[in-house]
Amino acid sequence: MMASYGLEIVECGGAIATALAAGDSVHAAVLMCRDESRPQVGRSAEALGITTEVDFLDVAFGEVDFLGDAKTKVVSLIRRVKPDIIIMQDPEHAQHDLDPDRRVIAILYAEALSVAGRDWRIEECGGHQPHPVPTIYYMTPERPNCVVEIGEHLPKKLDALATLTSQNTFSAEHWLADTSPEILKSIVPAWTDGKTDTLGLEGQRALFTALAISNGLASHSGAVLGEPYRREGTFLLDRLVK
Repeated sequence: MMASYGLEIVECGGAIATALAAGDSVHAAVLMCRDESRPQVGRSAEALGITTEVDFLDVAFGEVDFLGDAKTKVVSLIRRVKPDIIIMQDPEHAQHDLDPDRRVIAILYAEALSVAGRDWRIEECGGHQPHPVPTIYYMTPERPNCVVEIGEHLPKKLDALATLTSQNTFSAEHWLADTSPEILKSIVPAWTDGKTDTLGLEGQRALFTALAISNGLASHSGAVLGEPYRREGTFLLDRLVK
């Protein structure tokens, strides 16, 4: 899980918990995270079942440069962990998102993946040997082409949100700036104490549940509660399967 921000680990929590339940190993890294939020992100990863420590790559907000130090950090990470699958943000979505750095991050990831499998700066990247480009899945994509059934693991994903108090408060403050408390109460009935941290937590839970339903029962995906992804490249099949 190559997260730009810590919340993305929880956004992909259904797929992560499903992989762990199947016996896969999962490693999480966060490109940008404030110092005070790191313990919270670490606890959210633990709540999902990730046993390795989260890697924080210490890239500064508003200063992402896909030609400099950040690229070396990402390449070092890929070569050290040697993943078979990478989950990362959707570059199409990033083009329309005015959050700081997202568009540059999409280019950074692509550039880092392109050289991670070649003999680019071996020593500067920790001396790890090249690792070829793994299978890539884009999270919350503009155009999903696959869905993970997360019904069994949605409660764990929602519980992991509870640790992200800074992120929840940040989200609530943005929602309150955009709309009235009355409208938010109609969307988030569990918000009864008037506190921003409660609004953020319960609002994110409502949002993730709605997304799972919209990609599950409310769609033709075949899932009950779905988490959408877009796999990069063509699916290669031995035969046509159900």
